[in-house]
Amino acid sequence: MKKFLNNVDHMLVESLSGFATAHSDLVEVQFDPTFVARKQKPKNKVALISGGGSGHEPLHAGYVGKGMLDAACPGQVFTSPTPDQMLAAAEAVHAGMGVLFIVKNYAGDVMNFEMATEMLPFEHATVLTSDDCAVVNSTYTTGRRGVAGTVIVEKCVGSLAETGADLASCKALGDKINVRTSSIGAALTSCTVPAAGRPTFDISDSELEMGVGIHGEPGRRRETMREADAIVADMVAAIVHDMEAKQLPTQGDILLLVNGLGATPLMELYLIYNSAAQRLTEKGFRIARSLVGNYTTAIDMAGASLTVCLLDAEITQHWDSPVHTAGLRWGC
Repeated sequence: MKKFLNNVDHMLVESLSGFATAHSDLVEVQFDPTFVARKQKPKNKVALISGGGSGHEPLHAGYVGKGMLDAACPGQVFTSPTPDQMLAAAEAVHAGMGVLFIVKNYAGDVMNFEMATEMLPFEHATVLTSDDCAVVNSTYTTGRRGVAGTVIVEKCVGSLAETGADLASCKALGDKINVRTSSIGAALTSCTVPAAGRPTFDISDSELEMGVGIHGEPGRRRETMREADAIVADMVAAIVHDMEAKQLPTQGDILLLVNGLGATPLMELYLIYNSAAQRLTEKGFRIARSLVGNYTTAIDMAGASLTVCLLDAEITQHWDSPVHTAGLRWGC
């Protein structure tokens, strides 16, 4: 294993220190317990907090800032943050209107965030993201996994919170977006957790993992490598089938997010976008908004995910609104 590191045990602290220094106008980091918060604390708004294991950058710390999160709690690589991190973050960013936790649906994340909420002295609610349509159950989750669709939830709910909306309204929007969003990923290689020192799973040069999770969890199936169009066609079909199962319209305006898993060049991500856009348009969707790049990664995994969010006027408005974070920035 070759990685830029000094000491595996110090990697997260050194990385977060570099992140906070590079974006000192936006964020500050606290240690013992660890969390990242906005540099300028807003007033009179619902505070949004998310978090999860590190290794998915820019998720979640990269989305702390105006128009998105107020704080993020990073755990060790692929390891849930602890309740004391969440409590410390909530106490630091609470702005008088309650706290909304945005939690990806993984057993450790869900358990620890629930423990934290039981100890909070102020109003709170939780949005649980579960956009991954690849599997229903796995040993890692309490149902469908939360993956790249989490970015859409954080962006739009963050926008609504900036308007002074109350906690119930922010949660309702987050839950609505989660229902209207479906994702699926495909991996060409494994990821390598620094502390493990070897790939999480073995896969040959002639294979791909369809439906892989963002921690290297097994997907729907291991299959022979094919042309990109064939791979994308299967991913689009899985998403459309999921939308049908949720009784959502399979036409209309959508946001299409092509997300890199950490080691896939933009040249390939745009090729995937081109293929997915063609297929979704043929099925009657109109791609009204799009995003291509690395937004929810899996350390050094070569692969990509597709996310489709069925838009309405409210979601579109909050997606388009100004955002100023390290990972997303427009309209500012």
